[in-house]
Amino acid sequence: MKEKLVVIGNGMAPGRMLERLFDTAPDRFDVTIFNAESRVNYDRILLSPVLSGEKSFEEIIIHGDGWYIERGITLYKSHKIVEIDRKKRTVRSEHGEVAQYDKLVIATGSLPIVIPVPGHNLAGVLTYRDLDDVNAMILAAKSRGRAVVIGGGLLGLEAAAGLQLQGMEVTVLHLMPTLMERQLDASAGYLLKKALEDRGIRVITSANTKEITGNGRVEAVHLEDGTVIPADLVVMAVGIRPNAALAKDAGLEVNRGIVANDRMQTSDPDIYALGECVEVGGACYGLVAPLYQMAGIAASHLAGDAEARFAAPQTATRLKVTGIDLYSAGDFSDGDDREEIVLRDAAAGVYKRLVLKENRIIGAVMYGEASDGPWFFDMMKSATDIADMRETLIFGQAYQGGAALNPMAAVAALPDDAEICGCNGVCKGKITSAIVANGLTTLDGVRAHTKASASCGSCTGLVEQLLSLSLGDAYNPAAVQPMCPCTELGHDDVRRLIKAKKLKTIPAVMQELQWKTSCGCAKCRPALNYYLVCDWPDEYADDYQSRFVNERVHANIQKDGTYSVVPRMWGGVTSAKELRAIADVVDKFRIPTVKVTGGQRIDMLGISKEDLPAVWADLGEAGFVSGHAYAKGLRTVKTCVGTDWCRFGTQDSTDLGIRIEKFMWGSWTPAKVKMAVSGCPRNCSEATCKDVGVVCVDSGFDIHFAGAAGLDIKGTELLGHVDTEDAALQHIVALVQMYREQARYLERIYKWAKRIGLDEIRRQIMEDDEKRRAYFARFVFSQSFAQVDPWSERVSGKDKHEFKPMATLSLEAAQ
Repeated sequence: MKEKLVVIGNGMAPGRMLERLFDTAPDRFDVTIFNAESRVNYDRILLSPVLSGEKSFEEIIIHGDGWYIERGITLYKSHKIVEIDRKKRTVRSEHGEVAQYDKLVIATGSLPIVIPVPGHNLAGVLTYRDLDDVNAMILAAKSRGRAVVIGGGLLGLEAAAGLQLQGMEVTVLHLMPTLMERQLDASAGYLLKKALEDRGIRVITSANTKEITGNGRVEAVHLEDGTVIPADLVVMAVGIRPNAALAKDAGLEVNRGIVANDRMQTSDPDIYALGECVEVGGACYGLVAPLYQMAGIAASHLAGDAEARFAAPQTATRLKVTGIDLYSAGDFSDGDDREEIVLRDAAAGVYKRLVLKENRIIGAVMYGEASDGPWFFDMMKSATDIADMRETLIFGQAYQGGAALNPMAAVAALPDDAEICGCNGVCKGKITSAIVANGLTTLDGVRAHTKASASCGSCTGLVEQLLSLSLGDAYNPAAVQPMCPCTELGHDDVRRLIKAKKLKTIPAVMQELQWKTSCGCAKCRPALNYYLVCDWPDEYADDYQSRFVNERVHANIQKDGTYSVVPRMWGGVTSAKELRAIADVVDKFRIPTVKVTGGQRIDMLGISKEDLPAVWADLGEAGFVSGHAYAKGLRTVKTCVGTDWCRFGTQDSTDLGIRIEKFMWGSWTPAKVKMAVSGCPRNCSEATCKDVGVVCVDSGFDIHFAGAAGLDIKGTELLGHVDTEDAALQHIVALVQMYREQARYLERIYKWAKRIGLDEIRRQIMEDDEKRRAYFARFVFSQSFAQVDPWSERVSGKDKHEFKPMATLSLEAAQ
């Protein structure tokens, strides 16, 4: 019989513990988690990129709902535990839910410190610890007002940079003379302060806050020296304290934090504690590396390994602010028994300082160029004697021997236990082993299997070097090509920066992302136009001049310069009235060719450009809208007759196809999208070679995707099974929205799916209910601006110059 394991808290440390526990003892425990927050486990390291707009919440989720379901974990969200009864071995939540435990893990994290100055409880005064704080700051930033951040430590500076990117005027107040004084010396602190001020962030050091004033909500911050700083928002980021009250009420030993031994056991051996709420060896920790070590120790003991012990780790710090390269580790204070090596390059803004004791590195501070930070850190942890390399040490690993070496030789020389990713505690050996064991060939693959480079990204260069070292010529780090010659950036970076910098026009993109040309080109302008339409549907005005000719004139150009017109027929169904209207148009405009398409539509070919508005007007009177046969968008939803007429039909495939098409028409996508719904596994509508297909079965609907039947021939992949039409529609819409948001322009769904990974798409759409609903909601929002018939607009006169000849020249004039 399985033991009962209850976990209080669902942060990064307990999440890592459960990963290790399920790897080593998957059948030992029935696991129940109580989480005070209303959401799943997410990467708190990446809250700053969420605040700045560089990432969304969905991108920082560590374990989606499906992860818990697959492992049989019961997760209670918004259930704060208010009592631990050690005699009964139970816990009780604020909503009255009671759970029995054999083993209990307390991971209640920390609480932000609030300076008790007058006005600290005014509306508009926030702390910075979790996603709710970030969401509150993002909401406040919409006013584009003035923000004051109290605290110039790691979190405070990341908050300041994020708020500035959100459009606020930001001032940072720091009590000490040097920013991040625990991690930086005065010289590095000066360079950091200068870099922030160059970005437009005001920094005041040696600033002692006296009070916060305002009538009902914050209006200003007053300093002891009389300085008054107007403020619409105040963020306190002055430190944290362990959240140990629950443990104290339960009678556990508590000092600064919950006292635990080196096996992570509290004073009650059946109760473990880990994370920021813990005090172990007399110390409390707030960085992720020691917290992950705690998680591994606890998992080992719960799995039956009594040998693992926590050892106080040395830690390194990196600031997660885009464009600022900073690294700090160890002890860099002055002393008579210490020496230092310093490198300054004022022109390049580079400062490096190594602190030595008995020919061993005990501290390192780097600003402006910090790529050698992990190498120095590894030598510091291993107490390497540096006497033989002292003359060239400050220049980094690649220069040992007096000249620059191949960077591959430098990374090859690192031991297997050298830490590569400090955010997730991943060493070199784990990465190289995963590359070989799993056949990994890409950075995304390494991130998925090891989490290295998946958080702040500062170790990406080292991970890529390990890929190159392991794979040799088979690894191509330049596989992601620039969008076009106008920029060095690839599609993914452009998409990310458009969101991060809130760029909402093509000129803004080109200016802020440093385009090499004044107006772009035929490759980048259509791509940028799509990305802006997708990201800002309610704000961006579609630039029709940035579209290809077919999308400009809403018809397909033919080799003789005439056009073809394909009206939309919902689900491939038509009527005598519609067919008569088409016949009348064909006769009236003497259209030479009429053809039934493979998508169950009627194509009229040979229409002159100037006749297009009149053709559309007549078709519009009969109820037709554009079939978007020319578009990077939803073109057709092909159907069979289903249960209406077919002896083998299991569901009403025709009605579902019509419903999907009416719901999704008008949406722009990275490349064309074709769909089909088959009423039974006989698959008469060829659903299993479409971008998205549905095969109806007796028990419901099998959803397929990533097929191809053009230059490439490929059968679809099964996304999953749903029971109802409503569920089928939601899953299909969410899938297409995920594709809209993540794919590169002109990248078909099957190519995007191969690049992203089929399992990841299934995880987000089939397993993660919250994420799927969010995709669905964003698509619905965009459709409120997209479902406008372009034919009707042009009949009403929009872009009328497009359909009029510039001039009519006689043969004589032409000669």
